[in-house]
Amino acid sequence: MKSKFHYNILIACCLIMVSCNNDIDTPHIVDEMEEDPTVDIEENDTTIVAMPIIDLSHWKVTLPIGNPTEVEPPEILDYASNPILQPYTYDDTTDMSLVFYTTPNATTTNSSYSRTELREQMVPGSNSTNWTFSQGGRLRGELALDEISTKSNGDFDRTMVMQIHGRLTNDQRDLIGENDNNAPPMLKVYWNDNRVRVLRKILKDVDTPYPDILKTDAWTDEGFWFDEHVNNDKFTIEIIADATSMKVILNDTEELLFDDIHIEKWSVFENYFKAGNYLQTSDIDAYSTVKFYSLEVSH
Repeated sequence: MKSKFHYNILIACCLIMVSCNNDIDTPHIVDEMEEDPTVDIEENDTTIVAMPIIDLSHWKVTLPIGNPTEVEPPEILDYASNPILQPYTYDDTTDMSLVFYTTPNATTTNSSYSRTELREQMVPGSNSTNWTFSQGGRLRGELALDEISTKSNGDFDRTMVMQIHGRLTNDQRDLIGENDNNAPPMLKVYWNDNRVRVLRKILKDVDTPYPDILKTDAWTDEGFWFDEHVNNDKFTIEIIADATSMKVILNDTEELLFDDIHIEKWSVFENYFKAGNYLQTSDIDAYSTVKFYSLEVSH
């Protein structure tokens, strides 16, 4: 006989001892919770199978198959039993993580690389509603680089794990004669050689007028390294964007703050968050596995 109960992720790593026999019902642990998993416990078995708590109801995922393949809400909510998503997105019950695996294959427009990556959808199933820096956005995730391939010289490949991506409105798209709504990514966060590297966009010329400022080639990358070596350990990244600044924080200790003219000028774009595993190589034998233990968004 199975008895099901819920428990909060904040105590998921604690050892919970459950004892029962044929004459006594399995006890229930009651705790206040916001979103929590259901687990099965067999009688006379203290093993707990816990599932990661990541709300995917406002995310779609791009997979490195097909043209490529995208899975949106509500179908993405059944990722654990969806054969299309496996083996690219799945639970690892040994450490309560949501796994993103990718290898070079299908690529998206404007990219040469493959990904297993989430794209924020403020309205589930739609890409049309996004946010501006004046509205603000916060993304926080706990993750780890589990495995990644190496190049012929022995160096690790790298993968992108978070982004703030820009988006053109339909009117902006038509104004500059583009055939899609793609705009530059303001922020890219990488696992790179056991450290975290950040690229953010800056204008080549801060006096670039509108609408030329909407064009991708008006912007270029500026790079920064965090000091800490995260290796294959868990680490947290928090991104906070508002009308005047953008912060990127590693493990609640190191912070990069951007509050200059480039942030001010970026206000012309809509934005959305991305998170997952965007492998930065097209070598046929390459691969990477990224685990997320939590992922939270607010606006």
